[in-house]
Amino acid sequence: MRRVHFLTHPDVVIDPSVPITDWPLAKRGRERLARALTGPCFDGVTEIHASRERKATDAADMAALHLNLPYRRHADLSENDRSSTGYLPREEFERTADRFFQYPDESTRGWTPARDEQARIIAAVRRIAALNGTTGTILIISHGAVGALLLANLASAPISRSFDQPGDGGGNWFAFDVEAWSLIHGWRAVGQRQTGPFETPSKDASSG
Repeated sequence: MRRVHFLTHPDVVIDPSVPITDWPLAKRGRERLARALTGPCFDGVTEIHASRERKATDAADMAALHLNLPYRRHADLSENDRSSTGYLPREEFERTADRFFQYPDESTRGWTPARDEQARIIAAVRRIAALNGTTGTILIISHGAVGALLLANLASAPISRSFDQPGDGGGNWFAFDVEAWSLIHGWRAVGQRQTGPFETPSKDASSG
């Protein structure tokens, strides 16, 4: 079995004057991740791959330093493309994200349709798993919305925001067998130690 741990970046500095792709991790996000680096998300990790966005590479920098590993950046691990709207206030973002998941074959306010984003993240994960890397656990650091789309596919379920990461602030992960393309467990807060089957997450989180 080849495991993949899919981790979303924790809390970021939300600044409407800065492009979303350049938002860094917030102090709280760094502190949460630092406390979790000895936790189960990082057990057995022998290679790290990250989205190119600043918030993901900030998290990858911390993981790579702790594990003494290099990491690769990949454009196709990026968050869902919402460049047509850029920053949206929280309530407006939530309404738009709800529609993004509810109508996966349509473009919501110019966002790339969820179905297309799902195909892109699935292809990215399969491509990374096929690289000539190590035989240990693959850590992928990416974003909430594309993680939700990937998780729905792994669960053989329709696209739905019910698969969005729980809580508020990101910093969640799930594990799966990439060879069998099957879930090991669903979303868990980074650092949480728990065993059990897939847990259906809540939809209260922002998908940043």
